[in-house]
Amino acid sequence: MWKKTHRLVLETYALTNSFPKSGIYGLTSQLRRSAVSIPANIAEGFKKRGKADKIRFLNIAQGSLEETRYYFILARDLNYGNTEELLNKIEEVSKILESYSKSISNSLKAENKKWSS
Repeated sequence: MWKKTHRLVLETYALTNSFPKSGIYGLTSQLRRSAVSIPANIAEGFKKRGKADKIRFLNIAQGSLEETRYYFILARDLNYGNTEELLNKIEEVSKILESYSKSISNSLKAENKKWSS
Protein backbone atom coordinates (compact mmCIF):
# COMPACT_ATOMS: atom_id res chain seq x y z
CA MET A 1 0.00 0.00 0.00
CA TRP A 2 2.80 2.41 0.92
CA LYS A 3 4.61 1.71 -2.37
CA LYS A 4 1.45 2.48 -4.34
CA THR A 5 0.99 5.78 -2.54
CA HIS A 6 4.68 6.65 -2.93
CA ARG A 7 4.36 6.13 -6.69
CA LEU A 8 1.24 8.31 -6.60
CA VAL A 9 3.30 11.11 -5.03
CA LEU A 10 5.99 10.79 -7.71
CA GLU A 11 3.35 10.93 -10.44
CA THR A 12 1.72 13.91 -8.73
CA TYR A 13 5.01 15.81 -8.80
CA ALA A 14 5.46 14.93 -12.48
CA LEU A 15 1.96 16.16 -13.29
CA THR A 16 2.28 19.39 -11.32
CA ASN A 17 5.59 20.25 -13.02
CA SER A 18 3.48 21.16 -16.05
CA PHE A 19 0.99 23.33 -14.11
CA PRO A 20 1.04 27.08 -14.78
CA LYS A 21 3.72 28.84 -12.74
CA SER A 22 1.05 31.25 -11.47
CA GLY A 23 -0.39 28.35 -9.46
CA ILE A 24 2.83 27.31 -7.76
CA TYR A 25 1.63 28.58 -4.36
CA GLY A 26 -1.95 27.50 -4.91
CA LEU A 27 -3.05 24.25 -6.46
CA THR A 28 0.46 22.92 -7.08
CA SER A 29 1.59 23.20 -3.46
CA GLN A 30 -1.76 22.05 -2.06
CA LEU A 31 -1.86 18.99 -4.31
CA ARG A 32 1.72 18.03 -3.54
CA ARG A 33 1.20 18.51 0.20
CA SER A 34 -1.96 16.39 0.30
CA ALA A 35 -0.39 13.65 -1.83
CA VAL A 36 2.74 13.47 0.36
CA SER A 37 0.56 13.26 3.45
CA ILE A 38 -0.92 9.92 2.32
CA PRO A 39 2.20 7.70 2.47
CA ALA A 40 3.63 9.75 5.35
CA ASN A 41 0.63 8.94 7.55
CA ILE A 42 0.60 5.32 6.43
CA ALA A 43 4.26 5.02 7.41
CA GLU A 44 3.70 6.75 10.76
CA GLY A 45 0.68 4.60 11.54
CA PHE A 46 2.54 1.43 10.60
CA LYS A 47 5.07 2.04 13.36
CA LYS A 48 2.50 2.76 16.05
CA ARG A 49 2.15 -0.05 18.56
CA GLY A 50 -1.50 0.45 19.47
CA LYS A 51 -4.20 -0.49 17.00
CA ALA A 52 -6.24 2.61 17.83
CA ASP A 53 -3.22 4.78 16.90
CA LYS A 54 -2.74 2.81 13.68
CA ILE A 55 -6.38 3.37 12.75
CA ARG A 56 -6.11 7.08 13.54
CA PHE A 57 -3.16 7.58 11.18
CA LEU A 58 -4.80 5.49 8.46
CA ASN A 59 -7.88 7.69 8.82
CA ILE A 60 -5.72 10.80 8.38
CA ALA A 61 -4.23 9.18 5.26
CA GLN A 62 -7.77 8.54 3.97
CA GLY A 63 -8.64 12.19 4.51
CA SER A 64 -5.55 13.28 2.59
CA LEU A 65 -6.42 10.81 -0.15
CA GLU A 66 -9.86 12.39 -0.57
CA GLU A 67 -8.35 15.87 -0.56
CA THR A 68 -5.93 14.75 -3.28
CA ARG A 69 -8.82 13.25 -5.26
CA TYR A 70 -10.54 16.65 -5.26
CA TYR A 71 -7.39 18.45 -6.41
CA PHE A 72 -7.03 16.01 -9.31
CA ILE A 73 -10.63 16.70 -10.30
CA LEU A 74 -9.98 20.44 -10.07
CA ALA A 75 -6.79 20.16 -12.14
CA ARG A 76 -8.69 18.19 -14.78
CA ASP A 77 -11.50 20.76 -14.86
CA LEU A 78 -8.97 23.59 -15.18
CA ASN A 79 -7.41 21.73 -18.14
CA TYR A 80 -4.06 21.45 -16.32
CA GLY A 81 -3.60 17.87 -17.47
CA ASN A 82 -5.11 14.43 -17.76
CA THR A 83 -5.72 13.10 -14.26
CA GLU A 84 -7.94 10.11 -15.08
CA GLU A 85 -5.20 7.54 -14.48
CA LEU A 86 -4.30 9.19 -11.18
CA LEU A 87 -7.96 9.25 -10.15
CA ASN A 88 -8.14 5.52 -10.88
CA LYS A 89 -5.09 4.95 -8.68
CA ILE A 90 -6.70 7.02 -5.92
CA GLU A 91 -9.76 4.76 -6.11
CA GLU A 92 -7.61 1.64 -5.86
CA VAL A 93 -5.64 2.96 -2.88
CA SER A 94 -8.86 4.09 -1.22
CA LYS A 95 -10.26 0.57 -1.33
CA ILE A 96 -7.04 -0.93 0.04
CA LEU A 97 -6.84 1.63 2.84
CA GLU A 98 -10.47 1.08 3.77
CA SER A 99 -10.03 -2.68 3.86
CA TYR A 100 -6.86 -2.49 5.93
CA SER A 101 -8.45 -0.05 8.39
CA LYS A 102 -11.52 -2.27 8.77
CA SER A 103 -9.33 -5.29 9.40
CA ILE A 104 -7.45 -3.52 12.18
CA SER A 105 -10.68 -2.10 13.60
CA ASN A 106 -12.34 -5.53 13.65
CA SER A 107 -9.29 -6.99 15.36
CA LEU A 108 -9.39 -4.23 17.97
CA LYS A 109 -13.11 -4.81 18.58
CA ALA A 110 -12.49 -8.55 19.02
CA GLU A 111 -9.73 -7.84 21.53
CA ASN A 112 -11.93 -5.43 23.47
CA LYS A 113 -14.79 -7.93 23.48
CA LYS A 114 -12.44 -10.65 24.71
CA TRP A 115 -11.27 -8.49 27.63
CA SER A 116 -14.77 -7.36 28.57
CA SER A 117 -16.10 -10.94 28.78
